[in-house]
Amino acid sequence: MTLALIDYGAGNLHSVANALKAAGAEDIAITDDADLVAKADRIVLPGVGAFAACASALRAVPGMIEAMEQRVHRDGVPFLGICVGMQLLADTGEEFGVHPGLGWIKGTVRRLAPLDTQAKVPHMGWNDVRAVSPHPMIVEGEAYFLHSYAFDGADVLATSDHAGPVVAAIGRDTIVGVQFHPEKSQRYGLEFLNRFLKWRP
Repeated sequence: MTLALIDYGAGNLHSVANALKAAGAEDIAITDDADLVAKADRIVLPGVGAFAACASALRAVPGMIEAMEQRVHRDGVPFLGICVGMQLLADTGEEFGVHPGLGWIKGTVRRLAPLDTQAKVPHMGWNDVRAVSPHPMIVEGEAYFLHSYAFDGADVLATSDHAGPVVAAIGRDTIVGVQFHPEKSQRYGLEFLNRFLKWRP
């Protein structure tokens, strides 16, 4: 089973790869090769930084979005988006202007607006993951978050709380995205990645 970890210059690839290995992955390809992604058995899209820069970098990789869409939408392979990799699933992002996402899950990525003005942005550190819709990938626990923008839209699987609800996970069909960083979430993160490796949607 080949797992494609997409390299588009916008992710902490080696930390994610090491976490996937620790969770049981054996054949990980860190790649910017669309042809390889089009044959992968599982796909992981990481991402750190700003929505616009990540979206632009992903679109700059020849054939990559087409390969992802073919493999995920047509062939139904499991897909995981992490942090900005999750945010890119939305229709649009509002960081430094309004920018198009992949449009795989209806929603908009907006700046965090905690109800308590004393709550700091970015939302950084350990926080609860609370399931709001049953899903084999989601169990309750604590994960590590680091973000200033959050998803607002459909298909929410889990939330956290930062002076108000914050979307922690989204998903539908064979797609799951998480706002937290599994690779920084110690035991909870490794168990989450292990469930992804075993997931048969």
